[in-house]
Amino acid sequence: MTAERSPVVRRVVAGLVAAAVVVPLVLLWQTSRAPGRFSVTETGAFERGSGPRTATLEGHAGHGGGNAATATSVDALVAPTGPADVALTLTARAERVELAPGVTTDAYTVNGTTPGPTVRAVQGDLVEVTFVNESVPGGATLHWHGMDVPNAADGVAGVTQDAVSVGGSHTYRFVADDAGTYWYHSHQVSHEQVRKGLLGAVVVAPADDAPTAGGPEVARLLDDAVDVPALVHRYGARRTVQGTTGDLPVAVPPGTAARVRVINTDNGVLPVWVGGAGFRLLAVDGTDVHDPPEVRDRAVVVPAGGRADLLVVAPADGAAARVELGGSSAVVVGPDGATSSPTRRPTATLDLLTYGTPAPLGLDPAAPDRSFDYVIGRAPGFLDGKPGMHWTVNGHTYPDVPMFEVARGDVVRMRIDNRSGTPHPMHLHGHHVVVLSRDGVAASGSPWWTDSLEVADGEVYDVAFVADNPGIWMDHCHNLPHATEGLVAHLMYTGVTTPYLLGHDSGNVPE
Repeated sequence: MTAERSPVVRRVVAGLVAAAVVVPLVLLWQTSRAPGRFSVTETGAFERGSGPRTATLEGHAGHGGGNAATATSVDALVAPTGPADVALTLTARAERVELAPGVTTDAYTVNGTTPGPTVRAVQGDLVEVTFVNESVPGGATLHWHGMDVPNAADGVAGVTQDAVSVGGSHTYRFVADDAGTYWYHSHQVSHEQVRKGLLGAVVVAPADDAPTAGGPEVARLLDDAVDVPALVHRYGARRTVQGTTGDLPVAVPPGTAARVRVINTDNGVLPVWVGGAGFRLLAVDGTDVHDPPEVRDRAVVVPAGGRADLLVVAPADGAAARVELGGSSAVVVGPDGATSSPTRRPTATLDLLTYGTPAPLGLDPAAPDRSFDYVIGRAPGFLDGKPGMHWTVNGHTYPDVPMFEVARGDVVRMRIDNRSGTPHPMHLHGHHVVVLSRDGVAASGSPWWTDSLEVADGEVYDVAFVADNPGIWMDHCHNLPHATEGLVAHLMYTGVTTPYLLGHDSGNVPE
């Protein structure tokens, strides 16, 4: 009898073993599926961090309950009323553009060009931009990258607004509080829309009475300097500067300076160096460097999304200096018609941890109100039903990613620890952070304020900032394919909520 039943027993045992494997996989698949519609404030791993003010978040709206009726909507976090100092309309279209004679590509344009027009303002101006989506399918938005705008103007579909559908419009209003170099781009299906050119530069000139962090010599050079936006973007394999292939000539007399505002809109780092002259790194991500010395034979590594302002003086002998942009194009600074030959990337890299001289931070990072860890990893599993190796933040995969929660006025310290096997350019919306240390080595140069920080595999950065801009803010990798694969977290202020929804059925897909 036992022998006759043994095949049956074996089949039963095999079925049980298979079920033990399959059932957990099915459950993992089901639980990984993102809801069709969901609020960013109702998902994810709620984290208060550590510090003396963690108790201030008990019983708030959103995570943990509280009275949602008394919460502040992101729609209420707006700029002051009144007439705008700068008002313009930016219209996005899907159309074919010419990159070079005979070379065309499908792109998204702004006012008929890609990149779109440079938005210019003076520090303190109230800016009003009416964004019109004429023909970009799937909706679009404008995010003001690096600008600490009010949360309602941040332009993140499903968090601070709904995506603007074809034929629709949306108005952004903000005060250009900080002089510097920034850029705008869509934050709806951003990995595609940015790649296809829905972007442009923003330049905020300093107010007349603004001090110069570089000292008298830099101030003298800047008085007569030519201002040069240099937005770098790849369309397929073609690298462009301000929308054109090849070099960008900038005519200046010998001994005269150019301020070259390099903007890296691509997904990887952009090495920048100067051949034929020295240079000063005036600003990083819109913030001036304190006492920047002139350097030679050094490369500046600009992360994805980052900006670097270089002050370059045309050689006195009438030759041209070359601001090399990755080695395939350059900004050529010199007299009209002056030529120059490409130069190789220097072997040394400028270290922003030690460049410039110290200055007050305006906060005490040694006594933070709240401290967090942002640990980037990678693990096998399911992401929205798709199996594979997926990015994790503090061990969680999207949408169960951390919601770092703070209260207004907090001094926040964060440790970014990359254990993922890949570098990541980390971008926090609505704030600049100051780098305190890298791999335990304390910063010793100018305060390194940044909003786009390249964190190599195995690196650990300690950064700090003041929570002075209430809202719900993305804190994500600006290698945008990584973001669309789930390398996203959020910073949320207590008492702030949003009426907007994410998910397959919402029409809002910020990454």
